[in-house]
Amino acid sequence: MRQESMQNFLIKRAFLTPERPAVHFQDQTVTFKELYERSYDTAGRLQGLGIQQDEFVAVLLKNHLDTVIILFALQLLGLKTVILNNRLTQAELVWQLEDSHASYLILEDSFLEMKERAPFLKAVTKSELFKYEPGEPQIQDETNLGEICTIMYTSGTTGHPKGVMQTYGNHWWSAIGSALNLGITENDCWLCSVPLFHISGYSILMRSVIYGMPIVLHEKFDVEKTLLDIAEKQVTIMSVVGTMLTRIVDSLGEKQLPEHLRCMLLGGGPAPMPLLERCVEKRVPVFQSYGMTETSSQIVTLSPEYSLTKLGSAGKPLFPSEIRIELDDKGLAQAGDAGEIVVKGPNVTHGYLHRPEATAEKIRDGWLYTGDIGYLDGDGFLYVLDRRSDLIISGGENVYPAEIEAVLLSHPEVAEAGVTGMDDSEWGQVPVAFIVSRNKCSVVTEDDLLEFCQTRLAKYKVPKEFFFVDELPRNASKKLLRRTLREWVQEEVD
Repeated sequence: MRQESMQNFLIKRAFLTPERPAVHFQDQTVTFKELYERSYDTAGRLQGLGIQQDEFVAVLLKNHLDTVIILFALQLLGLKTVILNNRLTQAELVWQLEDSHASYLILEDSFLEMKERAPFLKAVTKSELFKYEPGEPQIQDETNLGEICTIMYTSGTTGHPKGVMQTYGNHWWSAIGSALNLGITENDCWLCSVPLFHISGYSILMRSVIYGMPIVLHEKFDVEKTLLDIAEKQVTIMSVVGTMLTRIVDSLGEKQLPEHLRCMLLGGGPAPMPLLERCVEKRVPVFQSYGMTETSSQIVTLSPEYSLTKLGSAGKPLFPSEIRIELDDKGLAQAGDAGEIVVKGPNVTHGYLHRPEATAEKIRDGWLYTGDIGYLDGDGFLYVLDRRSDLIISGGENVYPAEIEAVLLSHPEVAEAGVTGMDDSEWGQVPVAFIVSRNKCSVVTEDDLLEFCQTRLAKYKVPKEFFFVDELPRNASKKLLRRTLREWVQEEVD
């Protein structure tokens, strides 16, 4: 399919169902026809800046209707879009702009200082862009599915981030794989409060035009607004990460979500079992998934009929995709054996921008070596354990930080938990835990947590020390930085 062409997704959707609502944002609703017309005008403004088709255009934008319009305008022109994470520091953003060889930068007015930090490219604010008189753009009516659509940088949890190349075909097959698993109904409406600069957010935009489905776009996650819009906008699907889901369940109290909400698509890493069990009790329809920037969103998702019998599993690979577990130099793992998760499919990236060595290392014979650890049960369901780089080997036993964190998070006085390894002369490594208490007045002690873990974990998995902190180190994507925890441990030792 990489050499196949299709009509531009937005053009096709505006032709098929022009009067259907496309985006609800604040008090505005635009149809697919209006979205196309506004994106077309914006494409005319962009072309007036002198942007050439083969150039990389970076965007530093927030969740907003304007952002949706700009992103689709760039698609209409066939431009390659470098989507920047607006939570990064200026130094991190400059590094990505230089690494991507971007020629232009479109940014929010509130990020104006980036113009001075990146004088090597042409920058225009959103308000400046919309003041330009639109010309007649040269629209790319057809799209080659093998062409690069977007570049998104990995979160960098294991070092310098890499620019993941996502083609139109990657996005297309991601949407198709999700539809074949979750299904599509004429009443579907997807709530997006995850950032559009993440693949989880951007993929919702692509599904919208491919399915002909409206989305409700929020500037950021707000639990009260979320519950209100689920009810009033008849939301049927919402993408969440664990912290969002926890706040939703907490806010529900004795209430339940409306019956029309059929799916909470949970990503962002393995969810603690206590959270999943609470969702079952409250009849919150959670569908755990596994995916990454390199797979253009989910590649493994738990099908609805297994949501209770396979609780804790990420599910099986979506229809167009494959998965296997490999052991170091030992071939494929047997059912139940933990090893590296390796995936393949038309939604998987072709490689990393300007990084042929990294591409060759991570993608072999079409298979992407994810660096994540997991296992397949006897029925072929995936259980994700941890990152390979975070694995603790204690006395020859593999210890997965996420498993210990899940136990700690089930303690009523623990708000956050982070686990890493500490060097030990006898065992090689032993696990230690960093704890954020649920409230400042908490009286939970190290002895309390030690006793709690001893009844729930094998002896070698019980943390040997507990450190109480105000907050855990996280990157701009809110992922826990266990390498920083390791640095903190070293500081304690020194």
